Amino acid sequence: MRHIKLVIGYDGTDFHGFQRQKGLRTVQEELERTLTSLLGHPVSVKAAGRTDAGVHAEGQVVSFWTSCPIPVERLPIALNGLLPPDIVAKEAKEVSPDFHPRFDATSRVYRYLIDNRPVPAALLRRYAWHIPEPLDVEAMRSASQYLIGVHDFASFHASGSDLGSTVREMKRIVISKRNGIISITLEANSFLYHMARIIVGTLVEIGLGKRHPDEMREILMVRDRSAAGKTAPPHGLCLMQVKYGRRRSYEHGEIQNESE
Repeated sequence: MRHIKLVIGYDGTDFHGFQRQKGLRTVQEELERTLTSLLGHPVSVKAAGRTDAGVHAEGQVVSFWTSCPIPVERLPIALNGLLPPDIVAKEAKEVSPDFHPRFDATSRVYRYLIDNRPVPAALLRRYAWHIPEPLDVEAMRSASQYLIGVHDFASFHASGSDLGSTVREMKRIVISKRNGIISITLEANSFLYHMARIIVGTLVEIGLGKRHPDEMREILMVRDRSAAGKTAPPHGLCLMQVKYGRRRSYEHGEIQNESE
């Protein structure tokens, strides 16, 4: 049996999230069904993260076991001939038996897009949150710096998950604006349920002048979800990359960097 690491991208618009749900179309269900058909045996995948309904991905990482002898470099091409058009297999590698796409990850990178023009772009309606009122990007940048480092992000944690600790490390937040499109990149060791979207929703309120940038520090300190802004809609969010540290990843013992 071989243990395979697969990087995939998907348009989350028509999916009820990544995780398999009975009677609903999900990324996991489509991927496992296609892998089972291609490889000739039942396949179950593990993922780096479970994106919500409507959230997209460019760099989701999954792993699975197979006894099929198909060359690993041919897997993405073969899969893309069978997958629905809103899922793309990008890269496959053979990894060690103990590799886990979630627990071995050192950080995740998400990007949120905002169309900040009076008239929205029709082709971005699935991938960017349209906010016609001008946003103060400098105020948003100033506020975001309070979140860098190791903090208790309970104020940015939606109810409904069973996680214990709400302490996370925010490694960076980069906010840029070009031709009316605002891009917010967030990298953390891991994210709480709806954490990225609640942070974006709070930054938008600051950008609209409804809150002062310094309020972000107070929101963080009170550890109360009601203190933060509303949850940004899912369609602007995309899982861009999952990063891995230096580890023994291949069964033949080669040491390599697994950062994507």
